[in-house]
Amino acid sequence: MVKQWWARRYAAARVEAEAGMTTAEYAMGTIAACGFAAVLYKVVTSGAVSGALQSVIGRALDAQF
Repeated sequence: MVKQWWARRYAAARVEAEAGMTTAEYAMGTIAACGFAAVLYKVVTSGAVSGALQSVIGRALDAQF
């Protein structure tokens, strides 16, 4: 009975200890998000994508209802 109680207590403590991200994981996630944002910014501001977006917006504004 006591052995089972300790086993449950140890398992619960292990789950609580691994419940959140560590500082290193936050740092890696932040770096990855910044890298993705930089790539996305470069793609969206490129000439081809910018022209396509302007074309779509222009056609939407000129649409007749």
